[in-house]
Amino acid sequence: MSQALLSRSSAPRSGPRPLRFLGRFDLPRARAHEFCGPARRRLALLAAQGCEGPVLWLRPGWHPDRLHMDGVRPLIDPARLLMVDTSRPEDLLWALEEALRPGIVPLVVGDLPEPPGLTPVRRLHLAAEAGATAGRAPLCLLLTPGPGGAAGVESRWQLTPDHGPGRTRWQLTRLRARQAPPKSWVLDDTGIINTHPEETPAA
Repeated sequence: MSQALLSRSSAPRSGPRPLRFLGRFDLPRARAHEFCGPARRRLALLAAQGCEGPVLWLRPGWHPDRLHMDGVRPLIDPARLLMVDTSRPEDLLWALEEALRPGIVPLVVGDLPEPPGLTPVRRLHLAAEAGATAGRAPLCLLLTPGPGGAAGVESRWQLTPDHGPGRTRWQLTRLRARQAPPKSWVLDDTGIINTHPEETPAA
């Protein structure tokens, strides 16, 4: 595959209506986004609330972490989840591409053991663009541990617990986005908490 073709995916474009999550944040479809931090899987489930249909969730079969369906149920119907385990890291990235290309599944999640490099992410962008042409535009979420760092993603978001006595909260941080600056919000079970009334509540 030529470098020119891979680079084409970084150009800004108009496209299908983005996926809106938490009632205010938009994720462009036909692109790959990164969710990182200890609560990244919760954030992916919150994003899944913004679309209908199945969610294909690919994960490393050798990793001990598993989604607990009792924890999933308050966020989305667990029956929407199609869980796929892969045996090797390279199989996981290949399966993500193959899932995006037909444009059948609206949301494809890759639960990765580490951030992928620039070339695999560009290939995912291209596969998602092909899916938008073949069917309905899919969206790819890459879940990575720690602070993330996948190169070339459309946006990077981090969710970390901020719990306290009698309080269940998380801090949501937009670390990177092509069209918006970094920013943080406080999140509880009801949604975004406006802890700074003087701030404009725009995304």
